[in-house]
Amino acid sequence: MVYRKINVELIVFADDAEAVVGELNASLDRLEERHTIFGGGIETVAVEHRGARTRSALMHTVAAGETAAAAVRTASQSVAGALRKVI
Repeated sequence: MVYRKINVELIVFADDAEAVVGELNASLDRLEERHTIFGGGIETVAVEHRGARTRSALMHTVAAGETAAAAVRTASQSVAGALRKVI
């Protein structure tokens, strides 16, 4: 059986990281209700950003949430297609 690993990388403000991880976990839980997911996890790492802050933390969180939601939708379609091929 062939599997596919899906990587998603997000960069958010440190103050928003906990909330974003919570929302990602909730999204993954909903995805897991409909599809079989093997392994995985969410890892957070501190990074330095050298540049002017052009958007508010809230706007970054919203953008990150939208990106993550799109990635989860794409992943669910890929998993669903793979399951159809297996079945």
